[in-house]
Amino acid sequence: MQNSEQIWTLVDAKREAFTALSDRVWGMPETCYTEHRSAAEHLAEMQRQGFRVTEAVAGIPTALMGEAGEGGPVIAILGEYDALPGLSQEAGVAEHRPIPGNGNGHGCGHNLLGSAAMLAATAVKDWLAKTGTPGRVRYYGCPAEEGGAAKAFMVREGAFSDVDIAITWHPNAFLEVAEPLSLANTRIDFAFHGRASHAAASPHLGRSALDAVELMNVGVNYMREHMPSDARIHYAMIDGGGIAPNVVQAKARVRYSVRAPELPDMLDLLERVKDIARGAALMTGTKVDIHVLSAVSNLLGNEPLEQAMYDTMLRLGAPEWDEADRAFAHDIQSTLSAGDLATSYRKVGVQPKEGVPLCDAVVPRDSKRKPMIGSTDVGDVSWVVPTVQAHAPTYAIGTPGHSWQLTAQGKSPAAHKGMVHVAKIMAATAVATLEDPALIAAAKADLAERTRQTPYVSPLPDGVEPPLAAMAMSAS
Repeated sequence: MQNSEQIWTLVDAKREAFTALSDRVWGMPETCYTEHRSAAEHLAEMQRQGFRVTEAVAGIPTALMGEAGEGGPVIAILGEYDALPGLSQEAGVAEHRPIPGNGNGHGCGHNLLGSAAMLAATAVKDWLAKTGTPGRVRYYGCPAEEGGAAKAFMVREGAFSDVDIAITWHPNAFLEVAEPLSLANTRIDFAFHGRASHAAASPHLGRSALDAVELMNVGVNYMREHMPSDARIHYAMIDGGGIAPNVVQAKARVRYSVRAPELPDMLDLLERVKDIARGAALMTGTKVDIHVLSAVSNLLGNEPLEQAMYDTMLRLGAPEWDEADRAFAHDIQSTLSAGDLATSYRKVGVQPKEGVPLCDAVVPRDSKRKPMIGSTDVGDVSWVVPTVQAHAPTYAIGTPGHSWQLTAQGKSPAAHKGMVHVAKIMAATAVATLEDPALIAAAKADLAERTRQTPYVSPLPDGVEPPLAAMAMSAS
């Protein structure tokens, strides 16, 4: 308890610098692998705080690592700072009001994620110096979580090979130890090549790449009836072949995301999608090029670390909100549907509370959750390093992820309070591992048992490199 209170004081001592960092990154939303200004802000803050900094980790220009301390175990605290396209929004208003510009917005709260993670790492750095405890803390600034799988590439290049424990978090409506559930995922492009022709005067000479894309999409949609119910497939048109309907489209490209709870099931499903693409090319007399952009594994849990983090949450409790926080959260909730609110509570297995717009308690670990899950590149880290993740409240209950409402709350006082709160949880969890070699040993034994029969194999195919150019093009 005493050491927890000490580390919490060290977090509070630096809170203003890191809420300011979060707000600056919110104001420069950059998507997958294009986070140059955001990474520069994180680099400058690490240097101000006295970290030993490594740039371009794993050869990725916007990936960073800062280290402090000497000897002992290595504790990694993972941050992110990428935004999303199409979620631009003015801060602090409960109505849809996009900001003129590139259309990007922090609709997943990664401006907070990275800042809180570095705040926690800074507090642990200061604690190591103050106490003389052997050990090192690292802040990993990780780009491109939204579809770019940067951590999977970083794992493949050995960026975490000497790390003993990894700790991270994600903005949420509730305070809980995150359930170790995520979907293995591959993001993949299908580029069809046909033959242009006059669509009226010589249609028989054309071979439509757009037709191939449409047939592929139809085929995948029919396949949905015959795939596991917990798998997911989505697609987005990247290139429809032009704007002239009187020209048979000679090229077209579609991007797919294929997901399943376990990596082998995802890979099997992916092969079926590839076969459908090849069939669509055969039917239309076109050719198809298939290119994997990124891939991530499903998350693995770690019981000793999850219990240690939960114990810290119970000691600290929930954030303290004021009337202004609750009033703005109520305003945001007025823009949501009943389904939004019900889904939010159902995910964590908590009974709805009338008139409570912000989380006011720690969600019990044994709560009967009904999660709806996505994918994260934290999954790949969890296969090679014992990993634990917190969820912390930074927005109103019911706020959907990847929404303008989430972007609107990204600079609010409540978001800042939640960010500082989770920094205390992560920092205290890190201190618990540094003070207790048995906890680190138990965490490592847990991971060894989980991977004993299924050792980690990177989901990235041989030869696939971080899709810097492709993602930059799609983000522009």
